[in-house]
Amino acid sequence: MIQSPILAKLTAVFQDPPPELAFEIGPSAVALARAVSGAPTFEEELPPGAISPSPVRDNVIEPEALSHAIKALLGKLGSSRRQRRAVLILPDHSARVSVLDFDKFPDKTEDQLPLLQFRLKKTLPYDVDSAVISYFTQPVTKKGSREVVAVATPLEVIARYEAPFRAANIHVGMVTISHLAMLDMVAPVGVTIAAKLSGGILTVMAIDHGVLRLVRSLELTEITLDEIAADLYPTFAYSEDSFGSRPETLLLCGFGGLALEAASRFENELSAKVESIPFRNPGLAGYLHSRKLLSRDWKGAVAA
Repeated sequence: MIQSPILAKLTAVFQDPPPELAFEIGPSAVALARAVSGAPTFEEELPPGAISPSPVRDNVIEPEALSHAIKALLGKLGSSRRQRRAVLILPDHSARVSVLDFDKFPDKTEDQLPLLQFRLKKTLPYDVDSAVISYFTQPVTKKGSREVVAVATPLEVIARYEAPFRAANIHVGMVTISHLAMLDMVAPVGVTIAAKLSGGILTVMAIDHGVLRLVRSLELTEITLDEIAADLYPTFAYSEDSFGSRPETLLLCGFGGLALEAASRFENELSAKVESIPFRNPGLAGYLHSRKLLSRDWKGAVAA
């Protein structure tokens, strides 16, 4: 597939040497892969409720369980006394992701963050000064405006996720969100809607020729196709109105036993080609793909 500019920008923060390890934390498990071509991926389950993703409150409900899972995964790689560098991919809904439109966006980095803080201050349910904010700019729109993808979460949320890695002598050099990392596997052609299920969270994204135009993460009261459709169908209508063409492809990820029924229903009702992203740890797969480390037969975790 052609590389999306999204992960390219997110991974551009790295300096030599590159990270050795990549972790993805999900609501029910932690996965680890060494950042080398063809390396296996290992997974450790978490007790139910140990991780509760939220962009506004503590996510790590059982820190001992998370720490145990990380130590167990590192044990599969063998002991090491040196500090190791890692990428950390957090669960969907652990941060608020916004696509912000600006008539003019400053060229100077020192002027960009204060403007983003001002815009986000109106929507964040916590003090913007206590937030970790990361962002990247996208190509100028046809209207001449600039869209910026901004990711915000309280500093304490990040600190709690990183704590067991520091205790294990792991330096986390980059933190991102699973659905953003996954986007590197989306070919930048046409209008695509991606629907990703993770626990009870549905994340819906609209990607217009490789440019992220809309992202919403929603807590489902129950995981049924009817409830998913109630959130998914308005996104198709919005995309058609906004981009001037109906989405051509619907990507499904994390649907498990609902995947076949969902594909059949949505293909019929939305008149769109439905494809699936089959990886058990799609954020990890997206990161490895961005580094050109994803082998053709990589299927996800190989050990629990």
